[in-house]
Amino acid sequence: MKIHDLIQGSPEWLAYRAQHFNASDAPAMMGCSPYMTRTELLQQYSTGIAKEVDAGTQRRFDDGHRFEALARPLAEAILEEDLYPVTGSEGKLSASFDGMTMGGETLFEHKSLNDALRACLPVTGSGFDCDVRLPDVYRVQMEQQLMIAGAEQVLFMASKWNGNNDQLVEERHCWYASDPALRAQIIAGWAQFEADLQGFVASTPAAVVVAAVVTALPSVSVQVTGEIAIKDNFKSFEVALRDFIDHKLIREPSTDQHFADLKLQIEALERAEAALNAAETQMLAQVSSVDAAKRTKDMLLKLARDNRLMAEKLLEARKLQIKTEIVAGGNKAFEKHVRELNASLGRVQLPQIHADFAGVVKNKRTVASLQDAVDTELARVKIEASSAHLRLDKNLRTIDAQEAYAFLFADVAVLVAKAPDDLALLIKSRIADREAKELQRQEAERLRIRIEEQAKAQREADARAAETLRQEREAQAERDRAAEIERKRAQDEQNRIDRETKAEADRLAESERLSKWVDNGKAVSVIHAAPAPAPAALAVVPFQRAAAQAPVANEPATLNLGAICARLGFTVTAAFMSEQLHIQPAAVDKTARLYRESQWPLICAALARHIAHVCELQAA
Repeated sequence: MKIHDLIQGSPEWLAYRAQHFNASDAPAMMGCSPYMTRTELLQQYSTGIAKEVDAGTQRRFDDGHRFEALARPLAEAILEEDLYPVTGSEGKLSASFDGMTMGGETLFEHKSLNDALRACLPVTGSGFDCDVRLPDVYRVQMEQQLMIAGAEQVLFMASKWNGNNDQLVEERHCWYASDPALRAQIIAGWAQFEADLQGFVASTPAAVVVAAVVTALPSVSVQVTGEIAIKDNFKSFEVALRDFIDHKLIREPSTDQHFADLKLQIEALERAEAALNAAETQMLAQVSSVDAAKRTKDMLLKLARDNRLMAEKLLEARKLQIKTEIVAGGNKAFEKHVRELNASLGRVQLPQIHADFAGVVKNKRTVASLQDAVDTELARVKIEASSAHLRLDKNLRTIDAQEAYAFLFADVAVLVAKAPDDLALLIKSRIADREAKELQRQEAERLRIRIEEQAKAQREADARAAETLRQEREAQAERDRAAEIERKRAQDEQNRIDRETKAEADRLAESERLSKWVDNGKAVSVIHAAPAPAPAALAVVPFQRAAAQAPVANEPATLNLGAICARLGFTVTAAFMSEQLHIQPAAVDKTARLYRESQWPLICAALARHIAHVCELQAA
């Protein structure tokens, strides 16, 4: 809030007020002021000419300022803080505060106590406006004050003082807290007022309507002489009546002046009817039969009555026509305003707003009062429509800001009707729910992918294990074939040795037989040196397949050549293992050949066969 160092009532203060929308004028702008109409306020802001204040009104103003100063210490005692009169503004909105605390959190507003305030303010203690409900004329003013000052509350006090010795007669007070809905209406109301002010054409103040004097028709008289000679002025009365009807009677009233004049003319015709009836009565009282005069009188009476009735109907019809035109103008202007607002919204439409133009013109007797009532109602519904437009537009922007989540707000026509705070909470809730569901979906997707990856890895591992098992089985089959071939070779070698041993035995036996035969034939005893014993047959280990051990599932290859040599006590090479023993490594790690523990018995058996075979070859 910007604070202005001004003295209330000074020329500078008045000039400042002329450039701002003041809190004290807000009730008139909202159409709830008993002191000024909205049209009058538009006239004042348009021309810069304020309504003149008479002496009595000025006295009331002066007393109000004096009572305010007297009541301020009472308010300070309630607040237990000092109060300072301040004039401040926020943009084009302005307010003059009867008092403000140093911290600016509490305001003070004083009014002279009247019957309307007595009816709603508590007698003792203090309540809140939400409980006592102050008249709108006060609530609107204080709401604008809170809006400008950014304060939290207003201490509203009404007091009555003895004007002679400034003695307190009566005091009542309550607290007023901000009403957000009313604040929004005030903001929209000043916006509409400023828009109306741009196109406002100041008019000359209407003069007080006084009906013009209607020249009375001639008196009607009838005299009957003793000779039944009738003397009357019906001819001159007729001329005057017809002239009045043809030239003076208003037939198309359009202004308040016309309506006032026509009403008096109707009354004059009523008097003419009464005078003619009185003349008839007078005439008949003098003579029993006056047909000619009576016919003339009846004709004139009918003429006056018919035209009076016509004028009365014309008066009522014209009043209704003007009232209808003014009401229709209000409806048309409001419909145009709503169309323009709906066009700017585009996707949604304003809610239904009821404009009671027909209701506000009830009991209005003048064209000016009819027009002011309709204009004030038009301003009210325009403000309501503009407030709804601002809310809908703000809500649309709020929804559009969530472009990434537009699919969550397909019911935009319903959502925009909500209060902005409620909409913001709903948007957060929907987005939070969506994000939670999306997180759940993503987590489920990640779990699915992880399960699929694990299944794939398991399948690949199973495939690798199956392939390894297949390779091992093929290698084992190859080893089995090699072992079978070696067994057959060893068996063949054993068979050869057996044959050779048998042949040698047969030879020795034959030699011994021949030797005995010679000795017997020559009959000499020849001592033969014992033949050198035949070399004992080399014990050859028959080829036997080492018991194949089933490989342990996924058995690691950890037995290297160093460990094998350490166990044997002599050195063997990888080439020897592969080429001579026909045993292949289970794995190769860089240059190291690795064997499984289950291959150790096969290695030992193969070495035994190899050594036996070498011994056999050396002995031969």
